[in-house]
Amino acid sequence: MAIKVDIANVSKHYGDADEDDFVQALDGVSIALKDGEFVSFLGPSGCGKSTLLHIVAGFERASRGEVRVNGKPIAGPGADRGVVFQDYALFPWLTVMENVTFGLKLKALPPPECRGIARELIGLVGLTGFEDRFPHQLSGGMRQRCALARSVANDPEVLLMDEPLAAIDALTRNALQEEILKVCGARDGRPGKSVIYVTHSIEEAVFLSDRIAVMTPRPGRILEIIAVPFERPRSDGTRLAPEFTQLAGKIWNTLKSYVRPD
Repeated sequence: MAIKVDIANVSKHYGDADEDDFVQALDGVSIALKDGEFVSFLGPSGCGKSTLLHIVAGFERASRGEVRVNGKPIAGPGADRGVVFQDYALFPWLTVMENVTFGLKLKALPPPECRGIARELIGLVGLTGFEDRFPHQLSGGMRQRCALARSVANDPEVLLMDEPLAAIDALTRNALQEEILKVCGARDGRPGKSVIYVTHSIEEAVFLSDRIAVMTPRPGRILEIIAVPFERPRSDGTRLAPEFTQLAGKIWNTLKSYVRPD
């Protein structure tokens, strides 16, 4: 399987080494993401997970090392990468349909094609019937569904997700995890998306991922890369499997020595 994203020896620091405000956020992070693979970055708060995602997105530059997408160094944000944030980032003056079709219209696609793509994705994320609602008329979970549909509508090769479910209640979060896998997975003969997912939830990482990169506290390094053995599609039955609990427990045992109470 081809390499989609190659993160090679990436380090990131802020400030000057001889100044009090110097912060080493990342130190020598390397991992290759295969085409169609779902990889989660898991670790304690402040370990540089989001910083790494922002570097892959092109929002920040690495202090050392390089990120390549399809073998080409990234020079900034690009249409080949879509980002889903924790805070939805929807346009409040646009309806669900208008939010989802926004990027498609920028590509100058015919309006019927824009609406067709949007309707398919709105249906996949469970928002059929809410096409004409504005973000303030939606629950938090529904807003995140809309944000996911909007990002996938633009058909990026890589989807970058920065703790998108952190502010959502547990029941809704479980349902949205299944929606994420449905939208990002292969369908109708189209390949699945390559996904980099940032989370601090062990169970979420195990449920969603093909591999999990467990990170140390700052400066963030990859402590271990863990393969997740569960077949797709995944469901509530996956969460109830003894192997699921055993893997989550193994990851917790790996991380707990690094966790300190505030």
